[in-house]
Amino acid sequence: MIFPGQSLTAEPKNAPYENPPQYSTPEDGLEYHLERLSDADKADALLDALELGMDVVTITEGLLRGAVLQGVHSVDVSLIIAPVLHEFINRAAKKSGIDYDEGFPDETKERAAVDYELDNIRASKILAGFEEEGEVEEGVLDDTSEDKVKDEPKGLMSRMARLEGDM
Repeated sequence: MIFPGQSLTAEPKNAPYENPPQYSTPEDGLEYHLERLSDADKADALLDALELGMDVVTITEGLLRGAVLQGVHSVDVSLIIAPVLHEFINRAAKKSGIDYDEGFPDETKERAAVDYELDNIRASKILAGFEEEGEVEEGVLDDTSEDKVKDEPKGLMSRMARLEGDM
């Protein structure tokens, strides 16, 4: 465990990540991870974690952070090989027939809520234009459009409130 100020009291270059990494190229770092994940025991543990509900993004980040802490490769190498390692884990899960979570948020509900709010704003502007031109009596359209807009929260946190309400 690392504590604040520990670097001031601990011996320099004592931790593995403070020394040069074992593998300095992305190719070598990726080969290290793929060899480890190809081991039958480690592959079984990986698939078990996916079956228990852990998502691929979390597993990938954990593997890469652990390797950085052990001095296997640098953070830069992790960033470069992360997409390849993620895809390897995805394919292993698909091949084994596991129902798994990839770990990326489903933005379709969020996008639909934003589109709905934008449509309401556009409709209100159009209706206000009709009222100003005198084509529609004032107040006739207010009760239909305003009620829907008033019920929904507004502001920065409104999107989160709507999403939490959906859950």
